[in-house]
Amino acid sequence: MEQFDVKRVYTNEDYEPYAIERDRQVSELLSSKGVDLRSYKDQVIFAKEEVVKDDGNPYLVYTPYSKRWLSQLEEKDLEDHGSGLDHDNWHQGKKEIHSLADLGFEESEIKFPDHNLSKGTLDTYSDERDIPSKDSTSRLGIHLRFGTISIRKLARRARKHSETFLKELIWREFFMSILYHFPHVVEANFNSKYDSLKWRNNEDDFKRWKEGKTGFPLVDAGMRELNETGFMHNRVRMLVASFLTKHLLIDWKWGEAYFAQKLLDYELASNNGNWQWAAGTGVDAQPYFRVFNPHSQLKKFDPQEIYVKKWVPEYNSSEYPEPMVDHKDARQRAISTYKEALS
Repeated sequence: MEQFDVKRVYTNEDYEPYAIERDRQVSELLSSKGVDLRSYKDQVIFAKEEVVKDDGNPYLVYTPYSKRWLSQLEEKDLEDHGSGLDHDNWHQGKKEIHSLADLGFEESEIKFPDHNLSKGTLDTYSDERDIPSKDSTSRLGIHLRFGTISIRKLARRARKHSETFLKELIWREFFMSILYHFPHVVEANFNSKYDSLKWRNNEDDFKRWKEGKTGFPLVDAGMRELNETGFMHNRVRMLVASFLTKHLLIDWKWGEAYFAQKLLDYELASNNGNWQWAAGTGVDAQPYFRVFNPHSQLKKFDPQEIYVKKWVPEYNSSEYPEPMVDHKDARQRAISTYKEALS
C-alpha cells in the first residue's frame, strides 16, 4: 500500500482457522487505510452455511449432508468463472519471475501428477479404486489442494461419468464444513468423550510404523510409498491410520502430523477428518470396536501381493520383520481401552 495506489484487494476464501484469523487481520489493516477487501468462494462448490440442516445447524453425518448437497446442486453452481484478465498485463511492478531458490525452495525429483482426469479413470473408479496395485485413482488431491484444477470442472465431469467419484468430492467438502464450524478439531477430539482415552504413545512403535517396519506387509508398503513419493493410496491410508490408532494405541494426532509432513496433497480438513474417522473420535467415525484386520485387508485388496512386493522387496525373506503385535490381542486391547474411556 505504501508502494502502490491500492484501491481494492481481491482474494479467495480459505476456511482453515489460521487462514480465517489471518484474513481478519488483513481486512482490518486494509480497512484502516480505506482499502476494500473482497473475498470469494473458489475451492469448493458449497461453503460455510450453504449446506446445513433446516434449523441452520451443520450436518455431523456424511450421508444426510451429501443428500442435501446433491439436492440443491444446480447447473449454475458448476459454471466456470474466468478471471477476465489480460494475462500479459495483469500486474504492476517487476516482471522477473523469482526462482525456487529465491523463495526458499528446491526442486524435488518426485513426479508431479498430471492434472487431467481421463474418462477411463472415471469409468473404472467405482470398481478399482480400492486396489492399490492399479493406477485407478485420480491423484488430483494435490491439484485441489493448490488450486491448479477447478473444483467446478472436476465436479461437472464426475457428475456426468461417476457418482462414486462425485461423492468423494462431497466428502472433501463435508470435512471442510466440519473444520469451519468446529475449529477445535485441529488440536482435539471432535467427540470429547474420548478425551480420557489412554493412548500408549510408544516412541519405538511409532518409529517402526513411520519406517514401514511393522511386520504387516500392507501397512509397511503404504508407509514406504508415502515416504518415497509423498503419496499413499486411499484404501491403504485407512489401514495404516487404523493400525496406528487401534493396534498400537498411538494418538491420532501423531499420525496426522506425520502425514502433514509427508503428503504432497496434505489438506488440513481432509487429513484431520479422516484421521479422526479412523480413530473413532471424529464425526460420522467408524465405531471404536471396528478394527481393520491387516491380514484380511491384504487378502482382499492385494491378493497377488503386487503392491506389497513393489514397496517391500524383502517381504517373504528372512530380512522382513515378524509382526510387532498379534492382531487378535491388539484388537482386544484397543476395544478394552476405548471401553474404559467411555465408562
